[in-house]
Amino acid sequence: MPISKSKSNVEASTPSDSSVSTSWVYEDSVAQVEQIIERIEAGDLPLAEVFNQFTQAMQQLNQCETFLNQQQQQMDVLIETLSDEDDENF
Repeated sequence: MPISKSKSNVEASTPSDSSVSTSWVYEDSVAQVEQIIERIEAGDLPLAEVFNQFTQAMQQLNQCETFLNQQQQQMDVLIETLSDEDDENF
């Protein structure tokens, strides 16, 4: 199922995984995983290539998970900061 959201220009400079470059984009990784899934589901790949493609998809998904976790942590900090400011104003 393709993701139809517009591509954000948020670069993943925050993931600590050294294999993630500063030009890495979440939506691009998701699109790559979707393409891999389509190739595997087509059933035309030799078994060894299925495993290679699966490995690549898992690496992309791990990078996505790292990115999302780090963004969630940043959002939590921002929300906490806003909550603290609201408490001080009352």
